[in-house]
Amino acid sequence: MSAHASRSVARLAAVQALYQMEVSAIGVEHVIREFTEHRFDRALDNEDGEGAPLASADEGFFAELVRGVVAQQSRVDAAIVKRLAEGWRLERLDATVRAILRAGTYELAHRPDVPTEVAIDEYVEVAKSFFEGTEPGFVNGALDGVARDVRPARGG
Repeated sequence: MSAHASRSVARLAAVQALYQMEVSAIGVEHVIREFTEHRFDRALDNEDGEGAPLASADEGFFAELVRGVVAQQSRVDAAIVKRLAEGWRLERLDATVRAILRAGTYELAHRPDVPTEVAIDEYVEVAKSFFEGTEPGFVNGALDGVARDVRPARGG
């Protein structure tokens, strides 16, 4: 599996882990351990009852994303809220959308080695794996705005 693909899996897993932490109130180290020991490189049952492997993830990248979002959550959330429509609160967003935006915002703010377009495209793809409606476009617009706020201006 390519490094790109294993990072894509890590991003999807990070979103799932952040969602799981929010809805079940389990701690960051517990959820990282659960994913590392029980989910990566194992088949998961999908809606059809067939095993869908979560494949090989860049486990270090996964853990960094999850720990980073938790450690920087107030800053991450503030960067997201700045890009929401006036009067909207983060709590109004779907929990999965919140998790996607948090992971994407953390990556944009703290991983300058990842090109802006790559990070945004990856999280839009994650959104498409969960939603068929307007959410992927919303994620794209929000993360594009966050990128303008947290990344230095690019020449062109």
